[in-house]
Amino acid sequence: MICPKCECEYVDGIKVCSDCGIDLILVDQFEGNLVHPKDWVIVYTGNDLIETEMLKANLNGAEIDSIILSQKDRNYLYLGEVSPIKLLVKRKDADEALQIINDIFESKTDDEE
Repeated sequence: MICPKCECEYVDGIKVCSDCGIDLILVDQFEGNLVHPKDWVIVYTGNDLIETEMLKANLNGAEIDSIILSQKDRNYLYLGEVSPIKLLVKRKDADEALQIINDIFESKTDDEE
């Protein structure tokens, strides 16, 4: 079962969305865009959250949906981060996203010279 408004999925037996208060429908009847891990690919891995967020903003400007996956725990002070930050895009947009990311890093290298 899924909420057609907020797209939250529920186990069988639940009839109403606890957030929206509207009736749930079967997943097969849903016409929205559910996010499935198999539909996304990693286009960038790094350790700097700000840099990754800037890349995400550039992809957003090119109308490419992206998500950041980070396993960092901001509650703890750390010295030397070992948890990578990943930037993912939909599989269909991967080539264009990689080109944009490569262009950004190439222009960064040119500016540094």
